Amino acid sequence: MTTITHYPCIGCPLGCHMEVEADASTIVEVHGFSCKRGKEYAEREHTDPRRSVSTTVRVVNGRWPRLPVKTSTAIAKRRVGDVCRAVRTLRVVAPVRAGDVIVANILDTGADIVATRDMPAD
Repeated sequence: MTTITHYPCIGCPLGCHMEVEADASTIVEVHGFSCKRGKEYAEREHTDPRRSVSTTVRVVNGRWPRLPVKTSTAIAKRRVGDVCRAVRTLRVVAPVRAGDVIVANILDTGADIVATRDMPAD
């Protein structure tokens, strides 16, 4: 038995509305894409959805109370909540430079938590 799942494409500015037809273990066909990136995006979104995480961490002795951070690469969508909960417990001590790794390989996802701006000491 096949199922059809709908995905809005973010692969290019066209924003195609795609359908992935799949059986229990494989993708049968992808419909509605206008470019190669769209088809690849739909297949990846159906089999292994990934997301980047952008959030903030608490700062001790910094000019501002929060430091913006992000993952260095997209992580499995199912792990986003776990990563956010782990980041919520972090505290960094200023000064911090943009690009500094705050946590390497967070929760064994293969992604680092990286500072996205400088945080001078207060």
